[in-house]
Amino acid sequence: MAQADAGGGADTAPAITENFAELLEESLGTDGRFEGRVVKGTVIFADADIVLVDVGLKSEGRVPIKEFEIPGQETVINPGDAVDVFIERYEDKDGIVRLSREKARREEAWTELEKAFNATERVNGIIFGRVKGGFIVDLAGAVAFLPGSQVDIRPVRDIGPLMGSPQPFQILKMDRARNNIVVSRRAVLEETRADARSELISNLKEGQVLEGVVKNITDYGAFVDLGGVDGLLHVTDIAWRRINHPTDALQIGETIKVQVIRFNAETQRISLGMKQLEADPWENVKTTYPIGERFTGRVTNITDYGAFVELEPGVEGLVHVSEMSWTKKNIHPGKIVSTSQEVEVVVLDTDSEKRRISLGLKQCGDNPWESFMAQYPVGTEVEGEIKNITEFGLFIGLPGEIDGMAHLSDLSWNKSGEEALAEHKKGEVVKAKVLDVDVTKERISLGLKQLSEDPFESGKDNIKKGAVVTCTISAIVDTGIEVTVGEGIPGFIRKSELSRERSEQRPDRFAAGDKVDAKVIQFDKGQRKLTLSIKALEAQEEKKAMAEFGSSDSGASLGDILGAAIKQKAQAKNVAKDVAEDEVKAVAAKAEEEHAEEAAAESDEPKVKAKTKAKAKVKAKTKAKAKVKTKTKAKAKTTTKTETKAKTE
Repeated sequence: MAQADAGGGADTAPAITENFAELLEESLGTDGRFEGRVVKGTVIFADADIVLVDVGLKSEGRVPIKEFEIPGQETVINPGDAVDVFIERYEDKDGIVRLSREKARREEAWTELEKAFNATERVNGIIFGRVKGGFIVDLAGAVAFLPGSQVDIRPVRDIGPLMGSPQPFQILKMDRARNNIVVSRRAVLEETRADARSELISNLKEGQVLEGVVKNITDYGAFVDLGGVDGLLHVTDIAWRRINHPTDALQIGETIKVQVIRFNAETQRISLGMKQLEADPWENVKTTYPIGERFTGRVTNITDYGAFVELEPGVEGLVHVSEMSWTKKNIHPGKIVSTSQEVEVVVLDTDSEKRRISLGLKQCGDNPWESFMAQYPVGTEVEGEIKNITEFGLFIGLPGEIDGMAHLSDLSWNKSGEEALAEHKKGEVVKAKVLDVDVTKERISLGLKQLSEDPFESGKDNIKKGAVVTCTISAIVDTGIEVTVGEGIPGFIRKSELSRERSEQRPDRFAAGDKVDAKVIQFDKGQRKLTLSIKALEAQEEKKAMAEFGSSDSGASLGDILGAAIKQKAQAKNVAKDVAEDEVKAVAAKAEEEHAEEAAAESDEPKVKAKTKAKAKVKAKTKAKAKVKTKTKAKAKTTTKTETKAKTE
């Protein structure tokens, strides 16, 4: 049999020189374990769900296709591709080898990440999820945690632009046993920023134009990243026009061109500007907006002291509250104009250096004071309602929604200002005369007393200094008495001028309403007042009596002379009284006569006789009275002369 076998060598199988045990050991290692290892496999089949991989075992393994997906990349699997897979189980209950591509990648990634961590090198990853306190990063198969504070140098409100895009990271901590990796993007940015900042600052100059990205916006401006260093773009340097908030012109993440306005090398603070890249509209403002011309603008801002009106983008003027209305005073500008309202204004003043324009709103309408003066010149009588009463006069409403003032001194000729003021009430309609119109100061002076004739002016021609007048006492004061003369001319008698006798110089011995005779000793036109004296009148009467009834050489005393004068005056009064009584009786007699005539007219002849008899009786009575009166006057005159002569002798 051995020879037969040797002769038929053509029909026998070739001798196997490879050792299967050695090959298996080479494939599986010295430990001979299949599970828990990463091996090379070949893709046999791939569809939408499963990838069939041959790893050299008696059966193929199945791997879900989702484990081959890489975030941010398209998954492409073709038959024949060599892939690394992780053997989870040699044979399951169905005799199939369970493989994992994800765990294989993780094992590979961990090996590479450990090398990078030990060498302090950066690794690339993709942020693909959000968890509490941070984000999940895919580091080529290994999953790492990115804390929220390590995303950027400054807090990031919107991380959307960073999701799904490759980013460099620095590994902060690794623990393979716990499968824990912590990474930081901020550390990479700070390192890159420091290098870029040093290079940028070394070449930075004022006036340099740079391109940057808006990183953060505040109420006072925006921070712009210039590529490693941030600069502040103040809200006033964003545009020539007024901007209430930076968000009106900028957005986070927006790329803008800016100019370096100021740069402090010590503090490394950079001030930026956008409006400096545009032409300054204030350069030709004087020629563009001449004084006195009218323009239309838009109200951009309202304050307590006025409103800002934009004439063109970047050029604003102020309408002060005093230039808003001719008649509305002490009113908030917001009650006259509103924000965004189109208004017509007049240029009052321009200052290019201070970048200010003064505008007027009321100048676009007619000046009510000028209109009033044209319609109601000085001396015209007007009528209006009392709007307000103050301690110094009345404010009277006039046509054109303006007020005129009647001062205390122009209310009454005879009464004091306070007394005249108390006679008026708010809302009362009064007439007044226009005394003065001051358009510049916007004042109209009115007078109520000017509607009637001045009693002082009419009486000054009849009352002269030294004249004796009869006064009516109007008030009693400590220093004297106040009186009125004639048609209401005020006068005053000082305490010392009340009598020649010191004991009689007491104001309290007079009463308001009494009448006294006094002599005018001063006529004050400026104060519109008379100064009178009872004392001077007594001295004048004494002098007259001395001249008429005696002298100091006759030996008669002053009392005797004055006594005679007084007695004569009394007798004259008695005579006048008798005459008055006679006149009364005559009137009565006449009335009786008329009555008798009427009675006689109603009767026949007896009545006529009665009438004649009554007339004769009245005539006889009248003659008798006249005779008695004549005798009385003669007797009084004779008696007075006799007594005076006797006293003189």
